[in-house]
Amino acid sequence: MKEIIATDKAPQAIGPYSQAVKANGFIYTAGQIPFDPATGQIIEGGVAQQTARVFENLKAIVEAAGSSLDKSVKATVYLQDMSDFAAMNEVYGRYLQNDPPARSTVEVARLPRDVRVEIDLVVLA
Repeated sequence: MKEIIATDKAPQAIGPYSQAVKANGFIYTAGQIPFDPATGQIIEGGVAQQTARVFENLKAIVEAAGSSLDKSVKATVYLQDMSDFAAMNEVYGRYLQNDPPARSTVEVARLPRDVRVEIDLVVLA
C-alpha cells in the first residue's frame, strides 16, 4: 500500500508527480528545487542559499509524512556545476549531520528553472 504525501509548506507538484510517497516503511521524496512555497518563486542567491531552501522544502515534506530528516537513509544531489560542491556540502551538513545518509552527487547538464541544485531523499517512515 502507498500513501501520497502533500503539504502546503513545500512547493506544490507542477506535473503528474507527488511531493512524496510513503510505502513499505519508507518515504520517497520528489526532487526539490529552491522554490519558495510562500511566493511560488525561485529564491535569490547562490548555491548555499538554494541548498538551504531545498532542505527547508524537504524538511516540510518529510515532517508532513510523520518523519524527520534525521531518518534519511539515501540522498541524491544534482548540481548544475560540480564547482558548487563545497558550498552545497557545507549547508547539506547542517541539515544531515547526525548519522548522515548514503549519498550520490552528480553534475547535470541542466535543472528545472536553471536552478543550481536539486535534491531528493529516501527516509524511514
